[in-house]
Amino acid sequence: MQADGNPPFDAILFDLGSTLIYFDGDWPALRAASNARVLDTLLAIGLDLNQQAFLANWETQLVTYQDERDEHLVEHSTLYVLQSVLSEMGYTAIPERLLRRALAEMYAVTQQHWKVETDAHPTLAALRKRGLRLGLLSNAADDEDVQSLVDQAGLRQFFDFILTSAYLGYRKPHPLTFQAALDRWRLPPRRVAMVGDNLRADIGGARQMGIFSIWITRRAAFTNPVDLREPITPDASIGALSELLPLLDELNPG
Repeated sequence: MQADGNPPFDAILFDLGSTLIYFDGDWPALRAASNARVLDTLLAIGLDLNQQAFLANWETQLVTYQDERDEHLVEHSTLYVLQSVLSEMGYTAIPERLLRRALAEMYAVTQQHWKVETDAHPTLAALRKRGLRLGLLSNAADDEDVQSLVDQAGLRQFFDFILTSAYLGYRKPHPLTFQAALDRWRLPPRRVAMVGDNLRADIGGARQMGIFSIWITRRAAFTNPVDLREPITPDASIGALSELLPLLDELNPG
């Protein structure tokens, strides 16, 4: 990296989940509660559904969608899945605003279990004070859910943009997700760093684009190399967000 007195980067991209915020709930129990909330809302708006059939089909299609998106890196969104399930049950013309109401109820169950990391605000504020541009790039099945989580955590003030795979249609490590962020800033990859917990999505995706990759290991999604199709080595590693500024100083001692 540069040691000539200039900052090593102009901008830093961040992942969201397990990087800036973390989940503290019982996922299986909350998933069941979320699914029940979707069903209750659909019934409340007047759909005459076979409840057992809906829940079984909804869960099956969600699992299939999640498996396929990680393989093909295409993000259709949970709205698309819900529309598919209801279409198979004979409901093909439900207004999107009503389906969005059901999904909002679903995500409300899990949103209360996402907590902001204690060092997130101080670190992001310090980076902005240094004049760095910040962006957020998150893999997520629902853009509105992420936007709500960002506001809940008080993070929006720090970022130039909040991009999600649900909005873009592709998941990290797909190159188009990173290119979308670069295009927002009109910066070359070498002037940008990526901070994330997922070796494949965040680190592998950044490296293939020529973006400097910083792996945060505090809640890393992949800690065992056998989880990866091939080894991925980050350009740098930190254990917590509070270590990011010292790392930047080390990369740019001038």
